[in-house]
Amino acid sequence: MKPDMFRQPVSILVGLGFPAEVRGVMDAYRHLSEWPVSLRDAAHAIALKACGAALRGEIEAETARGLFAAFAEKHDLLAPESDVIIASPRRPDKDPYVR
Repeated sequence: MKPDMFRQPVSILVGLGFPAEVRGVMDAYRHLSEWPVSLRDAAHAIALKACGAALRGEIEAETARGLFAAFAEKHDLLAPESDVIIASPRRPDKDPYVR
């Protein structure tokens, strides 16, 4: 595994709520760099600095991942985990819309 890759990706919502997986420090850095200037705050600054330090090899990628995930959580960007969504099979005999 590359030293700048995360052990587990961070799933965030982008655009119109489409999920995207941030798999490494460079992906996280790119998302942070594209964040609107008017919405940048301390959490953004810390995550951006951490990603820069990880790219330079000064800190571990997992440290930057944690700070990026904290930034994403603060700004409601984390995508719901797919294993949390449980689908139940449709039963025509119990479905009020099936006749």
